[in-house]
Formats: sequence, C-alpha cells, structure tokens
Amino acid sequence: MKPQSQEMKLMCQERLKRQKEAVANRMKKLEAKQNEIKKKASEIRNNIERKYEEMRRVLEEDCRITLSLLEMEEQATVRALDDLIERKCSVFSDIEFQLSEGLMESEAQSEDMVTELQDRVEELLIVTDPSLVKLDEVKAEQILDLTNNLLLFIRSQTPIAKRLLKSCLTEVSLDPNTAHPKLIICPSQDCATFTNEWQDVSENDARFDTTLNVLSHQSWDSGRHYWVVDVRGKVYWELGLTYPSIPRKGRKEDCWLGRNKGSWCVEFFDGDYTAWHDGKSHPLPIGTHFNRIGIFCSFPAGLVMFLGEDSMTPLFAFCVGTFTEHLQLALCPGHDLQGCNSQPIKICHAAHPKC
Repeated sequence: MKPQSQEMKLMCQERLKRQKEAVANRMKKLEAKQNEIKKKASEIRNNIERKYEEMRRVLEEDCRITLSLLEMEEQATVRALDDLIERKCSVFSDIEFQLSEGLMESEAQSEDMVTELQDRVEELLIVTDPSLVKLDEVKAEQILDLTNNLLLFIRSQTPIAKRLLKSCLTEVSLDPNTAHPKLIICPSQDCATFTNEWQDVSENDARFDTTLNVLSHQSWDSGRHYWVVDVRGKVYWELGLTYPSIPRKGRKEDCWLGRNKGSWCVEFFDGDYTAWHDGKSHPLPIGTHFNRIGIFCSFPAGLVMFLGEDSMTPLFAFCVGTFTEHLQLALCPGHDLQGCNSQPIKICHAAHPKC
C-alpha cells in the first residue's frame, strides 16, 4: 500500500473514531436527559399526590369537627329527653301505686290525694311537652348548605387538568380552500361533512385531492393551545395536527394524516383507536366511544396530546421535541360507509367548548 493511501486510511479511521465518540457522548447525554425527565416527573407526581393527600386530610378533619358538633348536640337533646321520661315514669309509678293500694278510707283524703296527683300530672305535662325539645334544624340546614356549596366549588374546579386545558382553548376555523372536493364546509367554517358528490370548487395547490382532509385557516408556532372536536355519531374519523408542508396531492398514502413525518393524528375506525406518526401505528387499548376529542399542543415542550374529552381520558401523546414549522389543525370526517358515518365532524368553539 502506498504511503499516501495508508495515511488516508488512518485519517478516515481517526474521523470514524471521533464520530463514534460523538455518538457515544450524545447517547450518554440522551440517557442522562431521560433519567432527568423521569426524576423530575416523579417529583412532580409526588408533590401533586402530597397536595391531594393534604386536601383529603383537611376535608376529613372538617368532616370530623362538623359531625362531632352535631353529635354533641344530639347527645344533649337525648339526655334532656331521658330526664323528662324519668320524671314521667316517677309520676306514672305513683299513680299506679295509689290505684293498686286503693283509695283512702276518708273520702276527703282520697279527693285531696287525687287532686294533688292531678296537679302534678298537669304540671308535668306542661314541662315535658316533646315539642319543647328539638335539634337546631336551622343550624343543621346551614351546615348542609355550606357543605353543598363546598362540593359545588370543588366540582367547579375539577378535574384540574380539564380546567388547565380549557384555559388554553384557541379559536379555529376550517379553510375551505384546503378541503377535498367531497367535503362540504359549512358557512361558519367549523364543520366538515362528507358527500358522494364532487363539489364544484376551484383547484389550487392547497387543496387535498386524494384524501378527505381539511386544514385550519390558522397556524401556530408558539404557546399552548387546546381544541375540542365533536365526533359523536361517527364510526370513522381522523384528526390531529400537521405542518403546512404535508402532501396534498399524489399518492393518497402520502397525504394521510400521521403517515408522514409532518403530521400527528388519532384515528377511530370500527371501534378501535390508533395513534399515527411517520407511518407508525400505535393501537390504543381503549373501549370507550367518546363524543368529543381534545387536542393539546405545547410548543415549549414540543408536545401533541390527545384526550377523550368527555371524561378527560388520556389517549396518546407525542413528544416531538422541537417543531420545525407552523402547525395547523387537520380533520378527516371519513367516508359515509353506506350511511353509518354520515354525521359531520365539528369544531367546538372556545366560547362554547361543549358544542
């Protein structure tokens, strides 16, 4: 081997060694980052669990105090009734004794005894009237009202995750110029419906012509955003987020949501949920048929997350890291499947998220 060739070989080997070291160092950093994220997530979970445990303790202590006060009042009332019952039993016993012994020999003495007992009975009936002994029901109702108000307040603040996501609700509308010709976009641009008839629409580079997709007018490149989509009555749909560079024409497999590097979606078909990105499927073991799907995007975290909005059930999350383009909302209502999937797919407005 010529000296020049030998030198070139050594240089190549040296470069490969440096590249190997660089890859090894990056792997170490990635593993360290993974451990750091796990540790941080664990700390966050532990802190949240401690707060919930503290709330449980506060509520349990409040319940204990409230019930103990009511129990003390109950005991005092029962004792008062016991005293009254005992006094009545004493008079009752005296009357029975006189009846069993017979009346006095002297008619005057008998009349005096009967009058005395009658006076005692009348006095006792007055002071032992059951209506005079009672619980403070007004106070009890006030306590019940306060506890009910507390319950309503707690319910208004929970689920906390839902409250947080609702604060990120973002208005969005559909762009008819991107819709496949077999999609009807309603005038309010918040609803897409499949039709078997090819619509008389203008041809443009932004329009999908092989897949039943439509994109949003708006696009985003920062902040945190949350959208809710109504899918009730449907047996097939796809929805998610995409870069504007998603293919719009040509092979339909290239244009499907989640089948390329620039889109992330969840698909529902025949009762099964599947998350998609870059052509990789993630079957989701979920048996619930949700009426609303939530989509959350965090640019700071590079996160795309899908939820069953009805009960805030997590479906799937993609950690992208850093988004390289703007993002747009993407919907596919699917074919009508012989009338089984004819319902539209509808965006819930931020002002009225329940649709």
